[in-house]
Amino acid sequence: MEAQIRLLLLVAVAVVAGCATGGLAARSARPGRIEGLRVALTHVDAHGNYTKLQLVRRAARRSHHRMSRLVARTTGVPMLSSKAAVAAGADLQVPVHAGNGEFLMDLSIGTPAVPYAAIIDTGSDLVWTQCKPCVECFNQSTPVFDPSSSSTYSALPCSSSFCADLPTSKCTTATKCGYTYTYGDSSSTQGVLAAETFTLAKEKLPGVAFGCGDTNEGEGFTQGAGLVGLGRGPLSLVSQLGLDKFSYCLTSLDDTSKSPLLLGSLAAISKTAAVQTTPLVKNPSQPSFYYVNLKGLTVGSTHITLPSSAFSVQADGTGGVIVDSGTSITYLELQGYRALKKAFTAQMKLPAADGSGIGLDLCFAAPASGVDQVEVPKLVLHFDGADLDLPAENYMVLDSGSGALCLTVMGSRGLSIIGNFQQQNIQFVYDVGGDTLSFAPVECAKL
Repeated sequence: MEAQIRLLLLVAVAVVAGCATGGLAARSARPGRIEGLRVALTHVDAHGNYTKLQLVRRAARRSHHRMSRLVARTTGVPMLSSKAAVAAGADLQVPVHAGNGEFLMDLSIGTPAVPYAAIIDTGSDLVWTQCKPCVECFNQSTPVFDPSSSSTYSALPCSSSFCADLPTSKCTTATKCGYTYTYGDSSSTQGVLAAETFTLAKEKLPGVAFGCGDTNEGEGFTQGAGLVGLGRGPLSLVSQLGLDKFSYCLTSLDDTSKSPLLLGSLAAISKTAAVQTTPLVKNPSQPSFYYVNLKGLTVGSTHITLPSSAFSVQADGTGGVIVDSGTSITYLELQGYRALKKAFTAQMKLPAADGSGIGLDLCFAAPASGVDQVEVPKLVLHFDGADLDLPAENYMVLDSGSGALCLTVMGSRGLSIIGNFQQQNIQFVYDVGGDTLSFAPVECAKL
């Protein structure tokens, strides 16, 4: 079983849209439910004016760092040093920041409302931004938020349920809940947990609990002014707004259209689409992640069936497969990746090529005549009750400089990750109330 591929060369995506403004008085209680919101997402490299090859390289290097960080969170020990993780691309001349997410959303904070662009992250919970007076802050393109300038800002007390939801909190006084939130490597934010009015898509959301960070470390944060966690924990924006569902549809990297993030009642797939649904799995050791059951893989004519333990969550909380918007490349536990690599190598009918310049592992030398008629094996991921049948452009990229045709799947230990390259032009609906993940092929630019 083979798929004909007309490979797309990657170009910069659209620029960030203007932020909505406005605000209402903040509440110390949890914010109210919303019916539905549509928010535009922009790729973090949209403003960079990068070449096609630079975009791929940057995404690959950020993915290596983020994978190592997520693995460190699940295993408790670093998987690879940053240097080792990106050794394949160490000769790159393009400056690249460590990855804490790949997409930005526009929002406004406070009264009067101040616009920001924040990284969205389905792999964490806390919503936070940098705040004055800074002890240690990274450079950001917009002014650092000043709590004293907002009439709706209020620090949350230690008695707040939000304070109790923090993995690490410290109450120096009864009126202020101090926090430290770490991301598995040297990245962290520290400050005061507070409540404030947030504005998304002109919708005013009073009483959102957020971290007002005065000490923030980590190169991966500098794409935005903070981070919006969309994970499964109680501090995430999804949980705070009482959303039963949210959805996103990521446009391909050669598309100038923004990617829609749909919250609440808008998070639905068209009834005309071929929707598939798989259960979301919970891991008590990592409650923020969206885990799924990966049962097997098909590469062309080869069906790969692995022991159930290969991709399952282990008793110590390691292992398992998460769906992540902030990682570009898909990483599979080595047992599965080696079988996939063997199947691709046997069926590609092209000689091997060096992919170190792009930061990918399995590459093939494209023919001198071009790639228009190159046939690549079909790749299908078999989940519990659902098959993710990927178009070729979602797992193969071309390095036009070297002529290397590379697979955007790599190996890992301790955690498997379904990345956003594989999610392009497929709408995903996270039903957090029903504990399911649904998906269907959709032309995201037209959604």
